[in-house]
Amino acid sequence: MQCPFNAILKKIDLKIMSQNHLKSETSPYLLQHKDNPVAWWPWSAEALDMARSENKPILLSIGYSACHWCHVMAHESFENQGVADVMNEHFINIKVDREERPDLDTLYQAALRTLKQQGGWPLTMVLTPEGKPFWGGTYFPREPRYGFPGFVDVLKNISAAWTNDQDSIQSNVLSIERALDFQDSSKSMTTLNYATLDQVGDILLSNCDTTLGGFMGAPKFPQAPILRFLWRTGLRLKQDRFLKQTQLTLHKMCDGGLYDHVGGGFARYSTDDRWLVPHFEKMLYDNALLITQMCLNWTQNADLLLKTRVYETIEWVMRDMRVETSRSDYGFATALDADSEGEEGLYYVWSASEVEDILGENAPLFKSAYDVNAAGNWAEAPSRDGANTCILNRSSRDPLSDADEAILKASRHKLLAHRSKRVAPGRDHKVLADLNGMMIQALVKAAIVFGEPKWLEAAQTSFAFVLKGLVVEGRLYRSWAKGQAKHLAVLDDLAQMGAAAIALYESTGNTTYLDQAILWVEEVELHFASLDSAGYYLNADDVTDIFKRSILFEDNATPSGNGVFAEVLARLYLITNQDIYRERVEKMIDAATSSNPADVAHMPTLLLAFDLLAGRQQVVLVGAPYDALLKACYTAPHANHVIVHGGADDLEKAPLEGQATAYVCAHGTCQRPVTSSEDLLQALETF
Repeated sequence: MQCPFNAILKKIDLKIMSQNHLKSETSPYLLQHKDNPVAWWPWSAEALDMARSENKPILLSIGYSACHWCHVMAHESFENQGVADVMNEHFINIKVDREERPDLDTLYQAALRTLKQQGGWPLTMVLTPEGKPFWGGTYFPREPRYGFPGFVDVLKNISAAWTNDQDSIQSNVLSIERALDFQDSSKSMTTLNYATLDQVGDILLSNCDTTLGGFMGAPKFPQAPILRFLWRTGLRLKQDRFLKQTQLTLHKMCDGGLYDHVGGGFARYSTDDRWLVPHFEKMLYDNALLITQMCLNWTQNADLLLKTRVYETIEWVMRDMRVETSRSDYGFATALDADSEGEEGLYYVWSASEVEDILGENAPLFKSAYDVNAAGNWAEAPSRDGANTCILNRSSRDPLSDADEAILKASRHKLLAHRSKRVAPGRDHKVLADLNGMMIQALVKAAIVFGEPKWLEAAQTSFAFVLKGLVVEGRLYRSWAKGQAKHLAVLDDLAQMGAAAIALYESTGNTTYLDQAILWVEEVELHFASLDSAGYYLNADDVTDIFKRSILFEDNATPSGNGVFAEVLARLYLITNQDIYRERVEKMIDAATSSNPADVAHMPTLLLAFDLLAGRQQVVLVGAPYDALLKACYTAPHANHVIVHGGADDLEKAPLEGQATAYVCAHGTCQRPVTSSEDLLQALETF
């Protein structure tokens, strides 16, 4: 006879196993799932121990708060008691926010690709209790649909295989491990050169849509790292074909539906090939990178549209993306959701009758300018009050008078006030170190280029927020939410915040920022350096809850951590003249790259670090004040340099006749000193 006490313990154990463990998390994405009947665990030693003790496979679901298809799968399956019962019976279920743990996401996305499947989110992987993957996919409907198998059927088949066919399971594990190991060992040592960069530029340009911008076909993504590479290639080679393509792409994005013409800011990507229908989520990183790129392009042609979009996008960031502990203490949130009231895009679309009611006599002008009509311009648009709705865009831009543009601006303000009364999309209020680093760099660039000191102040405020909230016992952490820092920084965090620190040093001359950048560089060297490769791992050596560490050089939607870190090392070398930084970055570039342009075409950020290091240009500023000279450094389109703030002890570079002075140098050779911004611009263009 079973002991009653043992029966009680078993019931308690079953209750614990069926509990949802996400309620104490800080991630908005994980908290979206805290009331699911699924017995979710966060990624943790406790969850992995549970899988081992129960000898159950792990069902790993990775997504993020603004992900539309993550919401769909949650509503269809994770909120359904019947599905949850199957999951709870056969699996240890772990939910991961990809933005909190990009190391886990990167590893398991790579594992999915070894299975010849397209990656994406939600990512659905099945792991052994040791965390090793043996099967995976992305979105699954609850019932068979769209050519996808039903999720419950998938779960039951996997559970049966786990029980009855361990040989096949272990064979899959070994195959995936071998494929991942082969990817790591397939790098070749070579010396990069400018000829390879030129060929990469040609390859990337050949894939571009020369009519609609971006790359050919749909969907279309901003691809900011590639835009920056094409722009720099055009300037270096003095070839308009590269510059025109970046300008065309920016214009199409700025005028299309990808841009929020009422509230400012860019959506994640366009689902069509003409930038009309966006996937409506807004990510901080896209907007930071595009602000920077628009500033770069503006320096070359003073394009009013790009300047306008920079101002509007920064206004959106400061209005909608600040995460405040006080008005003078804030960082920036991660994303805005695509959905509201259960429908994607509902917050952003307009019906003709709405526009007419709100704008009155100015409605005809606005409707004509922004493609608003009674028939609607998006076949799948969510309806408002039964009316067809439109995505605002100015893709068929006709020249308008200044008076008409002023009316349109006032009309947009009216629509924004009206839209603020709608149910807004959710905001992911996590403050991520790498994304804030990107936005700090964007704000610094825009502040100096356009003479807006309040933006520089915002960059400094965000930097201080990261130092206060995300540095714990001297180590940078990745994510801050609800007053808590969580998860040790990954390489991208240290690289982007290092780049932000250098940007603040270059723009202010405050050496405290330079000192902080050096501290973060040494943290990377201590905890991320590979012993058998010149690259740096994505996660630190004391992060022990992952079975394999990744080294990545390829850019994705954001620049790779190794690419950004290479530029940080190059800048530190040019600023400090310390050879240790040059040696590290040269070793890194030689080990990661190839003389075959096809092999390095996905590494534009790393290639740009090589370009900066090879040029070895410095502008040394001495004397005070030198605001005009500093602005010239930022607005010179052809320059590829670092800014060094000279001190009184630098006898070789003294102020000329007591005036603020600039020395333009490269490879240890300096031009004659200049004291006017006009002469500095000329020197930077011709040197």
